[in-house]
Amino acid sequence: MDDGGRQVALTGWGRTAPTVATLAEPATPADVDAMLETVSQRGVIARGLGRSYGDAAQNGGGTVALMTGLDAIGELDQAMGRVRVQAGASLDDLMRALLPRGWFVPVSPGTRHVTVGGAVAADIHGKNHHRDGSFTRYVDDIDLHTPLGRMSVAPDRDPEAFWATAGGMGLTGVIAEVSLRLLPVETATMRVDTDRAANLDSLMTMMEEGDGGYRYSVAWIDCMARGAGMGRGVLARGDHATLDELGSAARRSPLRFAPLTLLKTPPLVPGGLVNQLTIAAFNEAWFRKAPKRQRGHLESIAAFFHPLDGVAGWNRMYGPRGFLQYQLAVPFGAEEVIRHSVATFSAAGTPSFLAVLKRFGEGTPGHLSFPQPGWTLALDIPAALPGLAARLNDLDEKVAEAGGRVYLAKDSRLQPDMLAAMYPRLDEWREVQARLDPQGVLQSDLSRRLRLTSATH
Repeated sequence: MDDGGRQVALTGWGRTAPTVATLAEPATPADVDAMLETVSQRGVIARGLGRSYGDAAQNGGGTVALMTGLDAIGELDQAMGRVRVQAGASLDDLMRALLPRGWFVPVSPGTRHVTVGGAVAADIHGKNHHRDGSFTRYVDDIDLHTPLGRMSVAPDRDPEAFWATAGGMGLTGVIAEVSLRLLPVETATMRVDTDRAANLDSLMTMMEEGDGGYRYSVAWIDCMARGAGMGRGVLARGDHATLDELGSAARRSPLRFAPLTLLKTPPLVPGGLVNQLTIAAFNEAWFRKAPKRQRGHLESIAAFFHPLDGVAGWNRMYGPRGFLQYQLAVPFGAEEVIRHSVATFSAAGTPSFLAVLKRFGEGTPGHLSFPQPGWTLALDIPAALPGLAARLNDLDEKVAEAGGRVYLAKDSRLQPDMLAAMYPRLDEWREVQARLDPQGVLQSDLSRRLRLTSATH
């Protein structure tokens, strides 16, 4: 382990609120144990590739354990579709290793560049949640390093610890390794149906009536459209293409997966590249280029799941003040909260080029897991937008009143008094967390801001 005590300034993907921590770089599981025994009073939090948008993997004044050195992928059980993988391996690593052998990750968010440990800690979801659920449904066990020692937890072996870790934001222990079930596929190509919706109500109706026929579904929304076109969007739904659906040329290497970085964001521009003029033009072009109705279009896994991964450093487009992502979930029956949220940002002329609507299915038993049956809306918003704090505080109230919540892996500004209303099993989680970490070793900027654990509550 690199124990030189390098001091580093860290932010989340949104590039807001940097804090300075001591960086530890464990190279073996034994290094993780040694680190947990010697950290300072400000504690430690694990970090992967830094794709949490806010402060979940920061620890000002304490230690941050960069886990990417533990990235081994074990032998694939081809018959069972299961692999043992260290927490620092990324979904990109898994796809490059396993897609050529006919296996895909069971759940993928909008980027491949997240670690397996981060995927468990945030209980990530994807375009298939309405059908397949979130990431930890496919985790058979977790090798968890706590301040009390190593544990192996599973849904049938200390299930409270397992489900407290699933979505627990790294605060129950350092995830070192997991056993993961995979999805069999015949090709590295997606078969996609696309529909253009004139407004938000039309879009939601399409999703309500048709999502059940697809494994994957996601809608892009134009958050700057107003009037009769408010919430207009493009709905993309599909599944993995079969070998028979490929053309003759593609059949020669049906499982080839070699995504490229196509563009690179320029160095930080003082005002950023994202403003009302640029995003209005982008959104108009994006909406118009989408077909009104297209069936059976074939595209790569990278294009369908991870289009922004083709743009290196795209988070710099928002300028030096950065951005935040506000992601909410509300139950079915609370669609008015979705309409109100879109109307709020539309009326404010919010320059967001990434506004995504999906439907969730059943959640997991995870105490702090974000998905719940209903709708989820995510918007990227420039941090410097005037009046943003008050606007989001108002939305927090409406989301909580509707029985909804915001996603902690995306959050950078939620007030702690909202947390219990959004996550009613918070006290249960705190009891489990305190059992696993009685001395309050596991801490982060997020845990202090929201007073999540006994050490920060």
